[in-house]
Amino acid sequence: MTDRLADITARIGGIRQLGAVMNAMRGIAAARAQQARNQLVAVDGYAKTIQLAIGRTLAFLPPADPPQARRAIRPALVVFCAEQGFAGAFSERVLASVHGDLGKCELFLIGTRGRAAIAEKGIVAGWESAMPSHSPGIPRLADRVVEALYVRIASGDIDALDVVFSRWSPGAGAEVKRQRLFPFDLSAFPRAIAPNPPLLNLAPDVLIRALAADYMHAQLCRAGLHAFAAENQARTEAMAAARKQVERQLSQLQGRQRLVRQEEITAEVIELAAGETASQPGRLS
Repeated sequence: MTDRLADITARIGGIRQLGAVMNAMRGIAAARAQQARNQLVAVDGYAKTIQLAIGRTLAFLPPADPPQARRAIRPALVVFCAEQGFAGAFSERVLASVHGDLGKCELFLIGTRGRAAIAEKGIVAGWESAMPSHSPGIPRLADRVVEALYVRIASGDIDALDVVFSRWSPGAGAEVKRQRLFPFDLSAFPRAIAPNPPLLNLAPDVLIRALAADYMHAQLCRAGLHAFAAENQARTEAMAAARKQVERQLSQLQGRQRLVRQEEITAEVIELAAGETASQPGRLS
């Protein structure tokens, strides 16, 4: 019975250590998600500044005909999946949202866990990258994605591009978003006529192309930060749920430990009482 008590005590110690690890992982994930959300404020401000610059530059161009809707024949997807584990079915939900397009589009995949998920489906990405471990690395990742995209756009390998990412909302959880990045729709930017027109050092069409590239970079940064925050928020909730399970197991083991200890004490009392009775003189055996 002593061996049983020692085993239970050892299991309690192991589960407490596991709970401490889960608490640490939960705290790290929550801090990373909050950091990414704080950086989104700056990225949104940057994107709005570019929107304003595009609108003011459009005022120098003649009105263009509305873009004609056409079917893309060389589409591509930039998909943000999970990089680390303990995030539930994060990557699976993202990939399920574009399941019908995975075999039709060139895939730019970000996130190591997403690579494993598409490998099970027999799909190979045309371009892959790991998600940075910290959100300040996302702008550099966006630089690399834009560089790879523009090579394919310039060569005519891509004529349409969407970005797919998860966005976390309080109370609603993670929601998969899909946003068109290319072709660049200038009609979505209202022409801003300022009382004092800006002084341009570049031709308006050249400036528009440069601003469009910056705007695509900002949107990729925004998508990456949303995906980073959503993944870490999913990990936070997964660790919270696992922590509850740990607490339940710990409570059960502690109850079992008390019961076994009581059984040992009872057995020792009975043994001592029997020994005392047997040692008294004049007792019949």
